[in-house]
Amino acid sequence: MDYLSKISRQVAAVPRSGIRDFFELVQGRDEVISLGVGEPDYAAPWHIREAAIYSLERGNTSYTSNLGLMSLRRKIASYVGDFFDVSYDPSSEILVTVGVSEALDLALRALLNPGDEVIYHEPCYVSYMPGVLLAHGVPIAVPTSRKDNFALKPEALSAALTPNSRVLMLNFPTNPTGGVVSSEDLEGIARLCVERDLIVISDEIYSELRYDDSRHQSIAALPGMRERTILLHGFSKAFAMTGFRLGYACAPEPLTEAMMKIHQYSMLCAPITSQAAALEALENGASSVERMRASYHERRDFIVRRLNEIGLECHSPGGAFYVFPDIRGLGLSSRDFAMGLLEAENVAAVPGDAFGHSGEGFLRCCYATAFDQLREALDRMERFVATLARP
Repeated sequence: MDYLSKISRQVAAVPRSGIRDFFELVQGRDEVISLGVGEPDYAAPWHIREAAIYSLERGNTSYTSNLGLMSLRRKIASYVGDFFDVSYDPSSEILVTVGVSEALDLALRALLNPGDEVIYHEPCYVSYMPGVLLAHGVPIAVPTSRKDNFALKPEALSAALTPNSRVLMLNFPTNPTGGVVSSEDLEGIARLCVERDLIVISDEIYSELRYDDSRHQSIAALPGMRERTILLHGFSKAFAMTGFRLGYACAPEPLTEAMMKIHQYSMLCAPITSQAAALEALENGASSVERMRASYHERRDFIVRRLNEIGLECHSPGGAFYVFPDIRGLGLSSRDFAMGLLEAENVAAVPGDAFGHSGEGFLRCCYATAFDQLREALDRMERFVATLARP
C-alpha cells in the first residue's frame, strides 16, 4: 500500500522534531552527559507528589469539568492576578489543559483560518512552526540576534506584518535562548498589536525563572492587551512537574469558549490527579520554586563564564535554563559541532538549527543539570573545542 498517499498533506509537510531526531542518536550510549533535555533535574517537590498520592487514595479518579476543577481555576486566577497583574474570571476565562502544548494547539486551532499568518520570533520552541502548519496557518518567523540578546524588536515585528497577519506568538523568557524582552520593547510590540488588530498568544511557561532581580512582565497586563491576549502558563518548569502534563490558558471568555469547544471533543479534561497536584503547587510551592530558581541562577553564571572562557561567545540569558553559545567561529555547522561533541566527548547538546534557520551557528545547552555533571560537561567541551582548527 502507498501509505504516503493516505497521509494528510498538512501532516506530511510538518518536519520531525530536530531535538528528538538528535536524541535518538544519544540513546544507548554510555556515560553521556546531557545538556539537551529541557526539563528540571529536580523531582517535583514531595508535598506536590503527596497531594497527587492522597488524591488517588481518596478515590478521586473521575472526570472533571471540561474547564478543569473550579478550585484549581480559582487558585490559578489568584496566582495570575498576583504574579502577572492580570485579572481573569475562573468560571469562564481559564481553561486547564494537558500541558501548555495542548493550550498552544487549542489557541491556534481556535483562531486560524487557512492562509492566516502567525508571526513568531526565532530561534523558537520547536513546536511553534509545526503547530501553525497543523492549524492550516502560515508561519512567519522574525529572526532575532545575539547582539540584541535574542529579544524581539518592535521594528523587526513591524517589518514582518502584512494584511494577512492575524496572530503574534511570544515566548519570553525564550526557549532556546533564555532571551527576555525589555519593558520598552514590550510596550512597542503591544502598540503594534493594537494598531494592527493582532491576537497575541503569549507562552510564559518560564516566567518564574527570571534572574538578576528582574521582574517578569506579561504583555497581557499592558494597556489594551488583556482583551487581545491568550496567556499560556503551566507547572512543568518552575514547579518541576513536567510529567504531570498540566497547563492552562487565560483569555477573554469568547476566546476561552472557542478553545474549550476543541478541548471537550479531543482531550475532554486534564487528569484529575495532576490537577490535585497543581492545586497544592500553587498553595504551598513558592519556597520550592525560589530554591530551584536560585540554583539555576548560580548554574547560569557558571556556564556562561565557562563558555566564554572556552572561546564560545555566550550572552547571559535573563531567564529560563538555557544558554545559546555562538559556534560560528569554529568552521562547523551546528549539527556537525553537536555530533562531533557527542562522538568525541559524550556530551549531548542540541544543534541550534533545531529551533529554526536563525539558530544555525549556535548550540542549545540546558543547565538544569547537576553541578558536577555541568562542570564535567564544560571540561569535555573545552577539550573538544581545543581540537578544532579555527578557519
